[in-house]
Amino acid sequence: MFANSISRIEISSLWSGRKHIVWNLSPTVNVLSGKNGAGKSTILNRMVASIQSRMPQTGEIKSTQPHSNVTIEFSPTEATRIRYDIIRSFDRQLLTSERISGLPEMAIRSELDWQLYQLQRRYLDYQVNVGNRMIALLTSGDADARERATEAANAKTQFLDMVDDLFAETGKRIDRTSNELRFVQYGESLSPYLLSSGEKQMLIILLTALTEDMQPYVIFMDEPEISLHFDWQKRLISLIRALNPNAQIILTTHSPAVIMDGWSDSVTEVEEITVQGEAADVQ
Repeated sequence: MFANSISRIEISSLWSGRKHIVWNLSPTVNVLSGKNGAGKSTILNRMVASIQSRMPQTGEIKSTQPHSNVTIEFSPTEATRIRYDIIRSFDRQLLTSERISGLPEMAIRSELDWQLYQLQRRYLDYQVNVGNRMIALLTSGDADARERATEAANAKTQFLDMVDDLFAETGKRIDRTSNELRFVQYGESLSPYLLSSGEKQMLIILLTALTEDMQPYVIFMDEPEISLHFDWQKRLISLIRALNPNAQIILTTHSPAVIMDGWSDSVTEVEEITVQGEAADVQ
């Protein structure tokens, strides 16, 4: 059974055993904040590492038992696994030895490029799945089949409209005649790998939310505001929620802009979830 969200995370023996983390999570949006060196990225990375070690290839956690001093609880409690996505914002250049055989040498040069490449394939699968769903609806004979088929296509249209709006100032728009993700800028075709770091980052975030296909997912992001314009930072959480209202967002940030669009109540300071003594003793 898949969980809808993560309800609680405990990390014991953090920072050489001096402190422990107990974090009760909202099923919607969770923003972890704190001063430089407070440990917010460390906390998120521990959570992500624990999740990846349990089932790294399928995007599912298979148990709530402690692993590497991390205990994860689900909602509902009887669930045994959960879908998740991890979005990286640091655009490290890939070393030659890290590049994948068969990929275009001039295109896949950085972490963001690699994420885009993976999402391109996921985007194609998403379109096939939506198309199959629409065909099944239209051939079902149900009275409301046409309306439901239109609803199935609306998320992709919403995504395309979002990206076109965000990129409008630079004259870029998505090529809607292509099944692959490509852009048109002033009449010329443009590969997504030629976008700026900020544009790639926003595209990755929104494309991830879209291809989750409205399913309950946990989306982890560490300082997603890096390279993003101030206005994009403000709109970030609302845009994700529009594409997948069933996603649980867990992110760290330094930027007050990320919470300015009505998410200030979703902020947790590191010191609020840091306790002394064994985490298991905390009620």
